[in-house]
Amino acid sequence: MLDIPSRVRVHVETLPAAQNDMGVCDAFEQNAPVGKPNTMNAPHPSKVAGIDATVPSPAHTVAPSPTAPGASPVTGPHAPGALLQDRLAGWVSDLTTLHELTERLARTATLDEALTELLRAGAALVGARRGLVVLEPGDGLGPAITLGLGLGRADLGHIETVPRSAMPFGRILDGLPDADAELASPDLFAEDGLDPRHREVAARLGYAASYALPLGTGPGDRVGAAVWLYDEPAEPGERQRHLAGLYTRYAGVHLARLVEVERTRACMATMAEELLPSRLPRVPGVQLAARHRTGPRGGGDWYDALPLPDAALGLAVGAVTGSGPSAVAAMGRLRASLRAYAVMEGEDPVAVLSDLELLLRLTEPARSATALFAYCEPALRRITLAGAGHCPPLLLGERRTEFVETSVSAPLGMLACWEAPGVELEAAPGETVLLYTDGLLHRTGDATDRAFARLHAAAAGVPRSVRQDPDAIVEHVLRAMLPDGLADADDAEDVVLLAARFE
Repeated sequence: MLDIPSRVRVHVETLPAAQNDMGVCDAFEQNAPVGKPNTMNAPHPSKVAGIDATVPSPAHTVAPSPTAPGASPVTGPHAPGALLQDRLAGWVSDLTTLHELTERLARTATLDEALTELLRAGAALVGARRGLVVLEPGDGLGPAITLGLGLGRADLGHIETVPRSAMPFGRILDGLPDADAELASPDLFAEDGLDPRHREVAARLGYAASYALPLGTGPGDRVGAAVWLYDEPAEPGERQRHLAGLYTRYAGVHLARLVEVERTRACMATMAEELLPSRLPRVPGVQLAARHRTGPRGGGDWYDALPLPDAALGLAVGAVTGSGPSAVAAMGRLRASLRAYAVMEGEDPVAVLSDLELLLRLTEPARSATALFAYCEPALRRITLAGAGHCPPLLLGERRTEFVETSVSAPLGMLACWEAPGVELEAAPGETVLLYTDGLLHRTGDATDRAFARLHAAAAGVPRSVRQDPDAIVEHVLRAMLPDGLADADDAEDVVLLAARFE
């Protein structure tokens, strides 16, 4: 992971070895949160794999002083051998710490996680307590994120009132001449020409020095900048700067990769949402509500609601196998085709799905899909539906909560000729029909029978005070099935909920 030269060049100075005893590992241990032990702070073993005990003397190492004839060689802590051993021990400690920090950063999967880890690790390396990172890709396509360490939202708001050119991250991101590699301000209040607003904000927030580094894959490709703040006038030493530079160089590459992932994720989510209804239709006698959650790569789950002739309403949900752009595109084609078939022969859901199956088998023979189509007559509260390998709808009312009995059939594209009998049911006034995709069941992590039982319990547990509102019903069922943020978390499974309440 780290590009470390095969030959370690060490310059032995005549300073006491005690001045070199404290490595970055010790600094990181001092800056680690109290009460949270970390393997990084554990003492390192005396023997390190990959380190050869016999290190040849580098060309630029200071030559040992010649021993006078008859005099005993120099021994003790100031002997050249002891100095070299102390220096090598410091290098091993620093490289081990750097390896551990980059490993922790590599395990982050989102931009927020990576930026938080970057701030914590950088603060330990340079000996600071607070800091902030500004993510701002140079191409202007976003995302733009500002995150603080030890700084609240109000503190970041104060910093944003400082002119951009007066802040170190602004000079780095704008490519000013004095921001090529690093920007160190050992004593802000002693600087000539310090911006008055910057002086006021620094005094208000209580920092007196700063150290900033660029983040990116190269000099001309920056994605952001990181700034660490000191409570007192200070600056990192040469050893700390070197390690912080190596770390941020790797962090820049990692952040650039996560930026591309985030852009792809946002693009796929936008594409999937654009292929779904922008708004649900208003049809007399029925109220509609829907929820859709897509995974980071984009999936093939979809829903639809469209007005049909004779004051009827068509409801559909389905799922295409696979994920990613191809699945999203297939989902769009399948939904558009079903809308056309529904307008022509919607009163016969079996015919609609039969035509859809034929189209899928001829145009995309390597793909299968599940689907459910319901032809609703709101004035009569009558529903005729057919399903192809899809989960049965759930009927929710004041007197009953039960799954609709449907015929078992294979998904579309699995058989040479698909056909299954339809089902007709009549809803009571105030009852709600809930359609959904199997992603809702899979995201729970439970077995299928247990997931169905949880869905039934979630629907039965809808408070009576909100049963007249289909939007509140789908929200309650979604949160009951996927609690603790699981409904909004990234997951490979898409989720679709579509509710129709009959008046």
